[in-house]
Amino acid sequence: MVATEQPLRQSFPEKSSVVDVQGNTVEPLKVEKSSAVESPLSSGNGSHNPEAFRQALNKVLYGRSFYIPSFDIHRGVSGLFDYGPPGFNVKSNILKLWREHFVREEKMLEIECTCVTPEVVLKASGHVDKFTDVMVKDVTTGAPYRADHLVKDYCNEKLEKDVTISAEKAAELKDLLVVLENFSIEDLGMKIKEYGITAPDTKNPLSDPYPFNLMFKTSIGPSGQHTGYMRPETAQGIFCNFNELYRYNGKKLPFAAVQVGQAFRNEISPRQGPLRVREFTLAEIEHFVHPENKSHPKFSRVAKLEFLMFPREEQVSGQSAKKLCLGEAVAKGTVNNETLGYFIGRVYLFLTRLGIDKDRLRFRQHLANEMAHYAVDCWDAEIETSYGWIECVGIADRAAYDLLAHSEKTGVALVAEEKYAQPKELEKLVITPVTKELGPAFKGNQKNVVEALEAMNEEEAMKMKATLESKGEVEYYVCTLEKNVTIKKNMVSISKEKKKVYQGSFTPSVIEPSFGIGRIVYCLCEHCFSTMPSKAGDEQLNVFRFPPLVAPKMCMVFPLVKNQQFEETTRVISEELTSCRIDHDIDIKGISIGKRYVKSDELGVPFAITVDSETSVTIRERDSKDQVRVSLKEAASVLTSMAEEKMTWQDVWASFPHHSSHSSPAADE
Repeated sequence: MVATEQPLRQSFPEKSSVVDVQGNTVEPLKVEKSSAVESPLSSGNGSHNPEAFRQALNKVLYGRSFYIPSFDIHRGVSGLFDYGPPGFNVKSNILKLWREHFVREEKMLEIECTCVTPEVVLKASGHVDKFTDVMVKDVTTGAPYRADHLVKDYCNEKLEKDVTISAEKAAELKDLLVVLENFSIEDLGMKIKEYGITAPDTKNPLSDPYPFNLMFKTSIGPSGQHTGYMRPETAQGIFCNFNELYRYNGKKLPFAAVQVGQAFRNEISPRQGPLRVREFTLAEIEHFVHPENKSHPKFSRVAKLEFLMFPREEQVSGQSAKKLCLGEAVAKGTVNNETLGYFIGRVYLFLTRLGIDKDRLRFRQHLANEMAHYAVDCWDAEIETSYGWIECVGIADRAAYDLLAHSEKTGVALVAEEKYAQPKELEKLVITPVTKELGPAFKGNQKNVVEALEAMNEEEAMKMKATLESKGEVEYYVCTLEKNVTIKKNMVSISKEKKKVYQGSFTPSVIEPSFGIGRIVYCLCEHCFSTMPSKAGDEQLNVFRFPPLVAPKMCMVFPLVKNQQFEETTRVISEELTSCRIDHDIDIKGISIGKRYVKSDELGVPFAITVDSETSVTIRERDSKDQVRVSLKEAASVLTSMAEEKMTWQDVWASFPHHSSHSSPAADE
C-alpha cells in the first residue's frame, strides 16, 4: 500500500531524541528542600523513560486515591474508574473553571438531558448504523481485541524494535499507520493475515474481523418493546431541543447551548488507564450560527495568539507542528472561519490556564480521510503525554448535518428565522384544487384527494402539470385511500407565482467544541507531576504542581502537635477559611511539619498554613517552598486573594515578612 502522509500519532513523544537529561535545574533548597537534582521524569514530558514515568505517576495517583479501579473488591471490570477525593476535586475544579471560561463568558444556555436515549434518536443521528469499531476474537479463548489496535501495535513494534527491518518495509508500515483509520473490515482482515498477527496474550489464531457497535444497548419499560441506548455523546439532546432553545433565546442567532454529563462507549479492549474508559464525562458546546455568516464579533481578542498548529498540509508533507498566528491562519483559510478560529483560541487559553504546558499542546487539523462526510473543518487539541499525543478536545464545524437529520426523521422543522434587508422576489408554488369538479367525481373521498394534492412537493406538482397539459389527465396515488385516482385537467390548478418575501428560514450550522474532561484531568496530572530524591537520598519526593485554581485543596492547616494551646487558633483559622470558601484540610498527624509538607506536596496542595503562634501563622508556598509570616486576622483574606487571582504569591512575598527557613517549625520537629 502506498501513501504520501507521514505517521501522525507516535507512541513516543517526538522530542525524545533531543532531550538533554542533564539539563535539569538544581534548585537552591532551604532546610526542608532537597539538594538533589530533579529527576528527568519530573519534567513531565515522559521523553526520557515514559514507562518509568508512568509507574512513578500511577503509584501516586492510585496510592493517594486520585483514581480507584471501580468495584475493585469484586476484581472490577477493565475500562471503569472511580475518582477518589483528590481526583474528584481536581475534576470538579476543572469543570468550574470550564463553566466560567465558556458558559458565563459567552452567555451560553446550559441544559441537562437524559442519558438513556431512544433508538429512533440515535438511528437518525447515524450512531446505530455507524458507531462501530472492528473486532476480532481469540478463536480458542474468545478474548476480544480491536483489529486496528492489533495492526497498529504490530507496525509500531516492528518499527521500534526490529533492527533488521528494511527501509522499504519500514516505509510501508509508516504509510499503513497513516491510512489505518480509513481501512474497511476486509482491509484489516487482509493485513492481519498478511502479517501473521495473533492474539497478544496467547498467540492463538484470530477470528475474521467484524463490526461491533460501541453503544450500551438497553430496553425502556418493563415490556422490553422499546429499545434504547446509553448515550455515546451529549450533543443529540441539544439538537433535539433546538426549537425550545431558540425560542428561549428570543429567536436570536447566533447562540450556544452546552451540556456536561456522562457518556458511555462499550470499548472492546480498554487500555491506557484512565485515558480510554467505558464511562466518562463530556462537556460539549453547540454554537448555532448562520451558514453564510460565520464571523465572530470577539475574534480580534484571540487573533494575535500564537501556538503550535499542525495543518493537514504539514502533516502530509512530513513536517512538524509549528507556532502560527491564529489570525493569519484564519485569514489564509487554513482555519475555515472566524467562529471556528475563535473557539480554537479560547480552548488554547482554557487549557493553558489549567496548567497544560503550552509547548506540549498542539492543534492538529483532521486529514481528508479523517473528516466526517458532513464536516467543513475540524481541529483536535492534542496534549503530549508519556503515551504520545492524546486528543482531548475536538473543535469541528459540523455544518447543518445534525439538525437536518433529525428534521428529516421527525418531519419537524428545526430552523431559524431571518428578516431580509431587502425583500426578495421568489417563485412560490401554488396548488389550487377545484372543489366543484372534485366533489361530483370523488364524493365522500373528496377531502382525501384535496389533502393529497395540496401536500405535493414541487417536483411532483410540476410533473403532474406537464402530464395534464399534454394528456389532459393523470393517475395519482392517494396514500390515505391506498389507491390510484384519475385527476383531470379541470380538477386542479398548478402554477408558480412571483412574490416579494420579507423574511425566510434557514437551517443553522453548528460549531462544536467537545471536551473529554477525564482525558484533560489525566494529561494535567502528567504535566504537573515531578519527582526528586529526598535530602538524605533514601526516598522519592513527589510533587503535583497544580495551579491553585484546580488543585484538590487550596491549602492545608498544620497546627504544632506538641502545643495544644494552638487548638483554638486552628479552629478560628479554619472557620475563617470556610467562611471565605477556601477548601482546606487540617492535618494533626503526629509527624513533623516537614513530613506533613511532603504529604501535602504529593497531593498538589499549593499552600500550607502552619499554626505556631496564637497571633500569627506561617504561610508556605509549595513550588518555591518560601514562607511568609502573616497575622491571624489576615491569613484567610490572603488565601482568598490568591484564590480569586487578585494576588500572586510574588505579591504576597513582597508584602509580608519572610519566615526564616532555618528557624521554621520544619527544622524544629
